[in-house]
Amino acid sequence: MQTKELQDIASQVRRDIVRMVHGCQSGHPGGSLGCTDLIVGLYFQQMKINNRKGKGGNLTFNMDGTNEDLFFLSNGHISPVFYSVLSHRGYFDKAELATFRKINSRLQGHPTTHEHLPGIRIASGSLGQGLSVAIGAALAKRLNGEKTTIYCLMGDGEQQEGQVWEAAQAAPHHKLDNLIAVIDLNGQQIDGPTKKVMDNRDLKAKYKAFGWNVIEIADGNDMEQVITGLRKAKRLSGKGQPIMILLKTEMGAGVDFMMGSHKWHGVAPNDEQLAAALAQLPETLGDY
Repeated sequence: MQTKELQDIASQVRRDIVRMVHGCQSGHPGGSLGCTDLIVGLYFQQMKINNRKGKGGNLTFNMDGTNEDLFFLSNGHISPVFYSVLSHRGYFDKAELATFRKINSRLQGHPTTHEHLPGIRIASGSLGQGLSVAIGAALAKRLNGEKTTIYCLMGDGEQQEGQVWEAAQAAPHHKLDNLIAVIDLNGQQIDGPTKKVMDNRDLKAKYKAFGWNVIEIADGNDMEQVITGLRKAKRLSGKGQPIMILLKTEMGAGVDFMMGSHKWHGVAPNDEQLAAALAQLPETLGDY
């Protein structure tokens, strides 16, 4: 898929995000907008997934993901971007996005497995747990003799969780070179800038010291840089080390008044703000 096609998908996903959060007046638009390019790049370009279709024309979904690349969203509060990408990729009808965070919806504020929403493999949102799950999946894939890749996305505020560092030590110990993790470096968390809440300092040096092969993507909101970085990570896999991508993004990317502040971490736009946001985001695939 060409870069322009991926950019068009990302624009529509960003429209979905602000509309979903506005529709229920609840949710997390900032980080969702910032991670849009990465998750679009993964699902529409990088990952090997099952493209077989079942009844209704949607993709068939197998929880085990046999012979598929798997993605685990650890910072589950950015569920709006995840749901939008899954729907556009064909896991379920995009009309269901209108039910986000509403009573009896499968699209809960944080992804859950008991709702049986296609594409969701773990319940997430309790920060610090996703990398551990990804390690378990990577071990299972290796035991099964699969030549597939496990991807995991975490937030930078999430690096303040102790479980992350237990997992960070375990992956190189087990030489999990089928694991590619990503940290969204937007420098913001719910209570303010990460440097003020709990400074992560030099994450590159920390992960390298733990035994990871670390690469950086300078602008995680530039689709070309994202795809180039993902391809580089894939080339480096299979060489005895897990891969860590440090992805520099802007919280609220694509909507000027949401960018550069933690204030849009978990705040819904009002009617006027929604209109202003949508004016900046071209409708490319049709709104739900």
